Amino acid sequence: MAGNSFMTPAIMLAVLLLISPKIYAGHDYRDALRKSILFFEGQRSGKLPPDQRLKWRHDSALRDGSSAGVDLTGGYYDAGDNVKFGFPMAFTTTMMSWSVIDFGKTMGPELGNAVKAIKWGTDYLMKATQIPGVVFVQVGDAYSDHNCWERPEDMDTLRTVYKIDKDHPGSEVAGETAAALAAASIVFEKRDPTYSKMLLDRAARVFAFAQKYRGAYSDSLYQAVCPFYCDFNGYEDELLWGAAWLHKASKRRVYREFIVKNQFILKAGDTIHEFGWDNKHAGINVLISKMVLMGKADYFQSFTRNADEFICSLLPGISHPQVQYSQGGLLVKSGGSNMQHVTSLSFLLLTYSNYLSHANKVVQCGDFTASPALLRQVAKRQVDYILGDNPMKMSYMVGYGPRFPQMIHHRGSSVPSVVDHPGRIGCKDGSRYFLSPNPNPNLLIGAVVGGPNVTDDFPDSRPYFQLTEPTTYINAPLLGLLGYFSSRS
Repeated sequence: MAGNSFMTPAIMLAVLLLISPKIYAGHDYRDALRKSILFFEGQRSGKLPPDQRLKWRHDSALRDGSSAGVDLTGGYYDAGDNVKFGFPMAFTTTMMSWSVIDFGKTMGPELGNAVKAIKWGTDYLMKATQIPGVVFVQVGDAYSDHNCWERPEDMDTLRTVYKIDKDHPGSEVAGETAAALAAASIVFEKRDPTYSKMLLDRAARVFAFAQKYRGAYSDSLYQAVCPFYCDFNGYEDELLWGAAWLHKASKRRVYREFIVKNQFILKAGDTIHEFGWDNKHAGINVLISKMVLMGKADYFQSFTRNADEFICSLLPGISHPQVQYSQGGLLVKSGGSNMQHVTSLSFLLLTYSNYLSHANKVVQCGDFTASPALLRQVAKRQVDYILGDNPMKMSYMVGYGPRFPQMIHHRGSSVPSVVDHPGRIGCKDGSRYFLSPNPNPNLLIGAVVGGPNVTDDFPDSRPYFQLTEPTTYINAPLLGLLGYFSSRS
C-alpha cells in the first residue's frame, strides 16, 4: 500500500478545491454532536422516559404488536412518517454502535446520551427477535401511513405487524439485526455485562436463522416493504456483515471461518463503492481490514485490497464514475436523500484513516498516495458542508447555526404538538400543515435532511421529501464523525 507521493496538477486542484473551501467560521462540533443525538429522541416511538429532553414529543403507538400477541412498543420511526421499518432501524443501531466503539472516547459528556440512543434501538430489536425463528421486521402499513399527515401521538392508521420466518425468509434484515445486536454488545460489554451477553447471544441466534433460511424479505413481504425499503442489493452482504460483527464481538472462530469460506460466494468484492442501509460491502471491507492492518488476520487480505479500492473511488479528482462532487464540494451519488451517502461514506473515510494511522500505512491510488490525513480532510470537508460551509450558506442540521431548514418533511415537527394543541388532529386534518407556507412549529433539533444534489440548490419545502426529509440513518454515522472532530477543534 505504500508508494511515492505523486499528484497531477488536475488532481491537486480538485483536492484543494474540496478540502480548502472559502474561509468560513469554525464550527462547534460538540454542539452539533449534542444536537445530532438529541434528534433520536424526536424519533422515539412508545412510552417516553422521564428524562425525555425533546418536550414537544409525547407517548405514541403504545399498542404496537398487540395484533400479533407480542409487545413491539418502542424503537424509532425511520424518518418523517410513523412506520417502524426494521431494516433501516437495525442499520441505524449498528452505525450508532460503531460510532461509539471507534469514537466514543472523543464524545465527552455526550457519550452517555449516545449509549442511551443505542439502547432505545436494541431494546426494541430484542423484542422483535423474542420468538426463536421469527423476526418482526415492520410495524405499520406504509401505504395507510403515507396517506395521512398526522403526528404520531394521534396515529390511527393501520399498525399491521410483519414478520419473517422459515417459510418467509429475510436474510438481509435478519443479518442486519444480528449485526446491530452484536455491535451493541461491544458497547455494553463493560457498561452492562449481563445486557451485553443477552445481545450477543440473541445476535448469534438471529444470524443462525438468517443463514439457515436464506432469502430476501423483498420477495416474502414485497407488498409491505417495497418500494420503501426494498432489498435492491441482495441479502448476501448482510450475511457477511452480520458474521463480521459477530466475529468482532465474540472472537469465535466459527464466524471467521464463515467469512473466509463465503467471501467469494457471497460476493464480498462486488459493488465495493457502496455503503448504506441496503448495501454493506464497503463497510464490510473497512471493518474487516482493521484486523489485517493490525497484523492479526493475513487471511483477510482481499478485504483490505477492496477497502483501498473503495477509498480511492471516493477521492476528489480520481473518484469512481458513480461518485460526483458538486461545485460546492458535496459528495453526490445517484438517488434521493443524498446526505445518507455523505455521512455513511465519510464515516468510512474517517474510520479507515484511523486504522491506517495506527498501522503506519497509506493507500496507493495508482500514482497517487493517499495519506490518512488526506482521508480525514475529505471527511471533514463533508461534515463542514453539512454544517453550513456550502453555496447556500445553510446548515442542513435543524437547530444548528443561524440558517437551517424550516419546513422539513416530518409529520411530528410540522403539526402542532399535543402541548400546544391538545385536541386530536386527524388523518386528513393535518394536510393544511403539510401545505402551509409557515415554518414547522416544532424544532426537530439535530435532524439532518436529505440535502441538496449536485447543483448545491436546496428548496426548503415539505413536498420535496427527498431533499427535506430527515432519517435516522443519516444521523447515525454522523455521531462518530462529530465526536472525532469535536475533540480536535
